[in-house]
Amino acid sequence: MTGLERVLPEDTEAALLVGRVWDPEAGGPRIVAVRGEDVYDLQEQAPTMAGLLASGDPAGVVRRAMAQDLTPRWSTAELIDAAEAGDRSRPHLLAPIDLQVVKACGVTFVESMIERVIEERAAGDPARAAALRERVGAALGGSLDGVRPGSDEAEKAKAVLKEEGLWSQYLEVGIGKDPEVFSKAPVLASVGYGAQIGILEASEWNNPEPELVLVVAPDGRPVGATLGNDVNLRDIEGRSALLLGKAKDNNASCAMGPFIRLFDGGFTLDSLRDEEILLEVLGADGFRLEGRNSLAHISRPFEELISATVGRHHQYPDGFALFTGTLFAPVQDRGEPGKGFTHRVGDRVSVSSARLGTLANVVGLCEELPPWEYGLGEFFAYLAATALRRNGTSSSSTGPAGNSVEA
Repeated sequence: MTGLERVLPEDTEAALLVGRVWDPEAGGPRIVAVRGEDVYDLQEQAPTMAGLLASGDPAGVVRRAMAQDLTPRWSTAELIDAAEAGDRSRPHLLAPIDLQVVKACGVTFVESMIERVIEERAAGDPARAAALRERVGAALGGSLDGVRPGSDEAEKAKAVLKEEGLWSQYLEVGIGKDPEVFSKAPVLASVGYGAQIGILEASEWNNPEPELVLVVAPDGRPVGATLGNDVNLRDIEGRSALLLGKAKDNNASCAMGPFIRLFDGGFTLDSLRDEEILLEVLGADGFRLEGRNSLAHISRPFEELISATVGRHHQYPDGFALFTGTLFAPVQDRGEPGKGFTHRVGDRVSVSSARLGTLANVVGLCEELPPWEYGLGEFFAYLAATALRRNGTSSSSTGPAGNSVEA
């Protein structure tokens, strides 16, 4: 299998893929469409990804642009190669979102909830996790299989755990009426395919979290999907759930990509309800870890997660990307027996699915990775300069954020 085949969806010819490329020549990001080996520059049609996805018919905008017999600007292989080499002097892939807020839902799988309970009861100490895992399992006795969050059955299961002295705030968001929704990363802070992904130097118990990421328009409509790695610092969050921000939002701690697959007639939200998201970790020490996030086992439907995020209670005028949670929580020992898995610098983490392709990143320390420097001020200046270079030839009406798109 070639590098290109590994990165793109299995049904590439049917997939409508869009993304972002850093263009050294232009000095900023370009919105692109991908068709197999060919990558097309759509910056004239869509100055921002947020604007494209808020257009009402992003799939139609892309199709009409492609019907104009555009000439490919780059090849997918060269962008992948530059990203994996970490060569910022060449055009390379970025996270496929720009102005969207990055939100995340936690504890959306029962198995994940159990591991969060264990983290909390272990106070972030991996040495205590194995004994606690056995105790929690005995208390549950399989009673959570198929339990609908917020139901009477869920309340009974919570009561059993409380009686065993195993109450946890994670039980409330895992099987209670309201899902957990938190802010994962600031706008423009996410990294894309091939970039290094960060863990804090102070963390001694952490793991990847392979997730489906829904990309949602300002009106709450899911318009596409991509893959994400929501890095989890288990020891820090395990000490206190109030340390969630410290555990989740750090330099290069959020990865998404490789591209957004737009929903269209042949690919919809329903296409993803039974998607299998696979994980592979390859360590420089020869260690290998494999995992699976089966979306068919998610405790809450996608629509419930979206409505808990956006609505009359909260709006997102530029849309948002929503991590939907993971089933995966590794317990495989990497070193000393009973201490489970934790990352080491240099681990190559691949998150893949048949319909969305593969997101690959290499683990580094947040404090040592390239700092996040390209923010909204610089992005808006770039958009304004780009509009001036077009000298008003575009038929679109672009506001300060470049949010409009041409039909």
